[in-house]
Amino acid sequence: MQALEHKVPPPVLFLTAAALMWLTARQSMAIDLAPAWRIAGVLGLGMLAAAFAAPAILGFRRARTTINPVDIEAASSLVTSGAYRYSRNPMYVGLTALLLGWAVWLAAPLALVWILAFVAFITRFQIIPEERVMATKFGAAYSAYRSAVRRWI
Repeated sequence: MQALEHKVPPPVLFLTAAALMWLTARQSMAIDLAPAWRIAGVLGLGMLAAAFAAPAILGFRRARTTINPVDIEAASSLVTSGAYRYSRNPMYVGLTALLLGWAVWLAAPLALVWILAFVAFITRFQIIPEERVMATKFGAAYSAYRSAVRRWI
């Protein structure tokens, strides 16, 4: 299974999951959710996504390290401030929150399966391999960070 590690960029996985959620919603029963609740859910989860992802991206930019999760070997700095104080993977938390917002908009409970698949795939084929590289590159500093901050939230 290592052949899939760092091969599919997370934005591609995100868009694939979103498309599969839409297809699932078209073929399954939706719940009756008023448009105001849908909009509130989308806005709330969108703000949550932005609260995690935007500071994470800025933190990488300030540290002048790569944001490319497919080329994790190019990481030059261990970023532990900002959003990284609460999650070791705030960008993935942001993508997941966006998928949750999409699920609220679709109002199709069965579509949630694709969010679980997204999280499982990202964890196994992106996060765990990233953690191996980070442990090798940053040693004790990463080990201490890993023990202090959760993988997701």
